[in-house]
Order: sequence, then structure tokens, then C-alpha cells
Amino acid sequence: MEPLSAGPDGRGRGAPGPRRPASDGSSPPPGSERLCQVLITEYEVLKAEQSARIEARDHLMYATLAVFGATAAAIAGTSRAAELVLLLPPVCIVLGWTYLANDEKVSAIGRYLRTTLRPRLAAAAGVDAGLVLAWESVHRGGPLRVSGKYLQLAVDQIMFALPVVLCVVLHFLSRGVSRPELTVVSAAELAAVAVLSTRIVLAMDAGDGREP
Repeated sequence: MEPLSAGPDGRGRGAPGPRRPASDGSSPPPGSERLCQVLITEYEVLKAEQSARIEARDHLMYATLAVFGATAAAIAGTSRAAELVLLLPPVCIVLGWTYLANDEKVSAIGRYLRTTLRPRLAAAAGVDAGLVLAWESVHRGGPLRVSGKYLQLAVDQIMFALPVVLCVVLHFLSRGVSRPELTVVSAAELAAVAVLSTRIVLAMDAGDGREP
């Protein structure tokens, strides 16, 4: 098989490069060129999905701030502000779950590219796995990776979990004794945000960037 080299722009699929033996000295098996094309197509599709999910995830931060601010402004001047403040936690919880779903898919795609697709593509091309999709691992390194992950965890908790707790506390401080149905709503909101907060912590990939 003749492995594909980059095109003139450095990104496309250029002309086949020189034939290389596999890392164990043998030649790539017949049909490996077609397999390479299939795996490259899979890579391009997954990277496109990953990029779209990263964009959607990042925009949810701004959407949360905008929706939370607009809702808070709408209920601030009303006589029932102490009760309506309980409308804010569902906003944070729903947007937080959507944010988490996209973040988990982004991480899952990256992990699949590094641990599954890269070895398969390297085997089909007959080259060492370290020469294939190297950026997928290189960009995860660096001395600030771990601290940056913990900082992002703090931002996520402040953005999606802390406002829920503050709203519930504000509700009880404003009313003193809440109505039974509102007490149930408050308890449900606290339970939901506890689950969300735990999932955010569990989803954090705080490793040093090296695959096990």
C-alpha cells in the first residue's frame, strides 16, 4: 500500500507517498489503502462533530448568563419575587445538562481518536502509531493542563450549580417559611443540581494528558 501524503495546502489528501514497511518489517496487508481512506473519512467526520460540539458547549456559557440575567431582571421588580426566584434554578440545570452532554461527547471523541482510530490507521498505513494524529495527544500536554482543568471545573460549578443554591437560599430568606409545595420544588432543585454537580466533577479529565 502507498500511504497518503498531505496535499499542496498541507491539509488535503495528496498523492500517495512512498511505500513503507510496517513497524514490524512486513508490508501493509492488501486492501489497506482503501481501509486508510475509510478511516480518514471517519476521522474527518468525527472532527467536524467535535468542533460543532465545542462551539455549542462554549456558547452555552454565554446563553446561561444571558437567560439567567434576563429572567432575574424580569422577576426582580415583582411582588412575588421570593417565589418566582425558584424559576431560575431550572434554567441553570437544563443548560448545565446540555453543556455537560456536549462536553462529554467532545472528550469521548478525542479519546476514541487517540486510543482506537489512531492505532487502526497506523496499522493500515504500516507506520508507527506515534506518527499518526500526533496532535490529538500533543495538545493535551503541558505543565498548566491539570491546573487549567481544575480552574474550568470551578467555573462550571459557579456557572451552573452555585446559582441554584443561591436562589433556593434567597427564597427561604425572603419568605421565612415557604409554602409546602414550594418547599418540595426547592428540594427537587437542590437534588437535581447535586446530581449535575457530581456529574461535572466525574466528567473532568484532570490527567496529565498521557493515555494509560
